[in-house]
Amino acid sequence: MTAAPQSRILIVEDDPALVELLKFNLETAGYEISIVVDGDNGMAAVEDDQPDLIILDWMLPNVSGIELCRQLRNNSAHRRIPIIMLTARSEEGDKVRGLKTGADDYVVKPFLPSELMARIEALMRRAYPERQAETLAYDNITMDLDRHRVVRGDHAVHLGPTEFRLLRTLMEKPGRVYSRDQLLDRVWGRDIYVETRTVDVHIRRLRKALNEHGGADIIRTVRSAGYSLDAAKL
Repeated sequence: MTAAPQSRILIVEDDPALVELLKFNLETAGYEISIVVDGDNGMAAVEDDQPDLIILDWMLPNVSGIELCRQLRNNSAHRRIPIIMLTARSEEGDKVRGLKTGADDYVVKPFLPSELMARIEALMRRAYPERQAETLAYDNITMDLDRHRVVRGDHAVHLGPTEFRLLRTLMEKPGRVYSRDQLLDRVWGRDIYVETRTVDVHIRRLRKALNEHGGADIIRTVRSAGYSLDAAKL
C-alpha cells in the first residue's frame, strides 16, 4: 500500500542510522517526511509542518518524547495527530505509561521496518478514513478523486490541476487553517520554488470557479495566517 497523496510524517529521533532507515522506507512508500533530532524543536516542527502522523522517540535530548507527547495531547490544535512511540523500553509498565500519555501505538527497538510500516498504514486509515475513499465531500461540494471531477450542488466545477490539488488539500481537513507556505509544500511540493503570492492567485481562481453558479464563499481568509475551508465562517 502506498501513502495517500500529501500524507506527511514527522520523525523526532536522534539516532542518525535509525533516521536514515525510517527516511528510506517512508519515502519509498510515498510519504513526505520532516526530521528533528530533539524534543525542544519537536513542538515547533509540528507547528511548522502540520504532520499527519508523528514517529516519536522516547529518549530524546532535552525534552523527552514522553513529555512532548503529553504537550501535544494537551494542545487542542494537535491532540488528534496519531503518534507512534519508538523506544528501547520493553517493560509492560513503560508501554502502559506511553499509551496513557497519549501515544496511539508503541514500537520497541529493534523492530522490523515492515512491521512499523504496517502500523503506520493502519493508523493512517483510522485517523483519515476520507483519504481511503474515492470521493471527498464537504458542505455541497463533492470531489471524485478517480475521475478528477468536482460538483457543487447541481453544477460541475471546472478546475485546473493546481486548483484541484488545492481544493483537495482544503477538503481533506475542513476548518484547518493552512499558511501559504504549508499550501506551497502540499500542493506544489517542497522541491519547487514558487513565490507565496502564487497561492493567492490560485485561491482567487478556485473561489471564482466554486462560486460561478452562486452560493456562499466557503474559503475563509485568515488574516496573517492563511486559508481554510469553512462553511460556518459567517
